[in-house]
Amino acid sequence: MAGKLVKAAIRRGQRGMTTAEYAVGSVAVATGAGVLTWLFQQEWFKELLMKLIEALFLAITGVFAPSGV
Repeated sequence: MAGKLVKAAIRRGQRGMTTAEYAVGSVAVATGAGVLTWLFQQEWFKELLMKLIEALFLAITGVFAPSGV
């Protein structure tokens, strides 16, 4: 009888732990999305991203487009 109660308590505890893990994961995802949203709104980040894309394009194609044109 006592063994059944212990097993039931353990199972209930595991369900609660799973719910807590989902809650922590949800908060982490929401925080990450907020940080990415803030980053993409920053002018310096947009410039950095454009320079990175230009460098990758140059490295792949070997084509150089002068910035004055």
